[in-house]
Amino acid sequence: MQTYVVFDPEGVEAGKYPPRHALLIGPDEIPMQGTIRIRDGVVEAEKNQTQAAALLVQLPVRMPEGEGGADLGLLAVQTCLLPERPDPYLLSIELARHRIMLFLNKLEDWGLFDLSAETPCVQQFERARQAFTSALVAQREENGEGQSHGFCAKADRIATGAMSLAISAGEQLSLLNAEKGLRARVSGQGYKEAHAHLSRLTPEVPPAGAPVTVPGAGHVVVAGLPQMGCAISPGQFSEPQQRAVVASCDFVTMPLRWIDMEPVEGKYSFGATDRWIEWAVRQAKVPIVGGPLIDFRPQCTPDWLFIWENDYETLRELVFEHVQAVVTRYRRTISRWTVCSGLNVNTNFKISFDQIMDLTRLCVLLVRKLQPTAKIQVEVAQPWGEYHALNRRSIPPYLYADAVVQAGLNIDALGLRVQMGHAEPGLATRDMMGLSAMLDRFAGLERPIAISAAGAPSAPISPRPYKPRAGADAEDPYEPGYWRQPWSEASQAEWMTHLLAIACAKPYVQSVCWQDLSDPPPGTNASEMPGGGLLQPNGQPKPAFAKWSQFRAAMRSGQNPVTIRTT
Repeated sequence: MQTYVVFDPEGVEAGKYPPRHALLIGPDEIPMQGTIRIRDGVVEAEKNQTQAAALLVQLPVRMPEGEGGADLGLLAVQTCLLPERPDPYLLSIELARHRIMLFLNKLEDWGLFDLSAETPCVQQFERARQAFTSALVAQREENGEGQSHGFCAKADRIATGAMSLAISAGEQLSLLNAEKGLRARVSGQGYKEAHAHLSRLTPEVPPAGAPVTVPGAGHVVVAGLPQMGCAISPGQFSEPQQRAVVASCDFVTMPLRWIDMEPVEGKYSFGATDRWIEWAVRQAKVPIVGGPLIDFRPQCTPDWLFIWENDYETLRELVFEHVQAVVTRYRRTISRWTVCSGLNVNTNFKISFDQIMDLTRLCVLLVRKLQPTAKIQVEVAQPWGEYHALNRRSIPPYLYADAVVQAGLNIDALGLRVQMGHAEPGLATRDMMGLSAMLDRFAGLERPIAISAAGAPSAPISPRPYKPRAGADAEDPYEPGYWRQPWSEASQAEWMTHLLAIACAKPYVQSVCWQDLSDPPPGTNASEMPGGGLLQPNGQPKPAFAKWSQFRAAMRSGQNPVTIRTT
């Protein structure tokens, strides 16, 4: 068992310290099962396995008063992998240690060691490292203030400040790397260099415009600018939405939720979807991404399908028939398919690992057979994988994506759902360096990455109890967190701008799709996230829509959308 000493955070009594979303993470960033509880100002983390583990918690992060005291948000942060030991750890020191390690790792990964010592983020990082050293010295001071289990409150306060400084410096470093990457993407130089380098290494010259995999690079390089699009709810169809699509989207995603397509078994309802697809093809002339075809989240699955949750053979046959019916209808109009989504989470249907992979294979091969020229992507939900700490039947997100690649399935991209700030499992808020590092991890599979559902709300979402898996008792209210300030239209726009900068700068990201074009009308519940659209229900644009349009226009005019002062 690992133990961590905590002091009074934000005036909360340490004995009642709230380890929000606390979970254990093992080697290779894989969440592990365990029990976490609070006792006398100590977090006790009891593992079901013997290897070293990290503790992840959600904490309010604020800059030290001497650094301005700015609020960085209510964020999910973690420690390094730590072995068990008889004595407890000081949680704040271990959280700071991880952020300093992550900063140094990313300096190397991104080739930014040549940054000037005068660069603001480097200076801030140095202050974080000095504070961390001071905390290490102070943690065992005898007769220190507020002693608890051998640690003093002074060390905790200094270490908390070091963590905050390191998180802030990491976000700045992520944007510096984004500025560098966007220059290469906007100019096309990054792809040209990768293509030329591969041509020197091998006599086989890759086709023009095809993704390039350079040996040793650890990721692919895709050609051209990243495409930007929005998902459209089939139930909404208005002139303001049409104008918004034409003005700001390179493509549209048409969700094909099974519950909408076949609300009654055997009776399909294509009218609402047909309307949008016909408009997109004939008038707007924008490409369409269809799907996910199979998504077992409760809001996507018809009630009648749950009858077969314990009969896999019948479920498989129904999946086959559904995919065949939808693809056959739209294969002349939809050019890219998200064939399945979130099978890795495995919450509502009790299926095994082999059955999850069988359904994935079935969807990919069937779409490939019905439409050989289509582009195909498999979508990974909750890419940080918190669900795996609660659900033994699930597959960690990276392992699922790796299994898809290793199975030899001919997919054109991996889709990732990058959503934060919602009171649902897996959507806790994280900082921008954590986001950037997660994308880099999936890039190691050497497949193009599509951000298939990016999103954050434009107003705070109240915590609410949730069920982590089918049949589980309701847990404590799930706090979605926030980034820099409580969610608002302004903070949504700022978060989205940072996301676009980081994602579009990655040489392996081929597209970014916002989760919803418009919020649904009052009284309806057909959205990914309350307040998560770019438009109000009446079609009025939010600040995020203006930022989205400006970012896209800047890239297409050959300008770098991110300008950062580095001296």
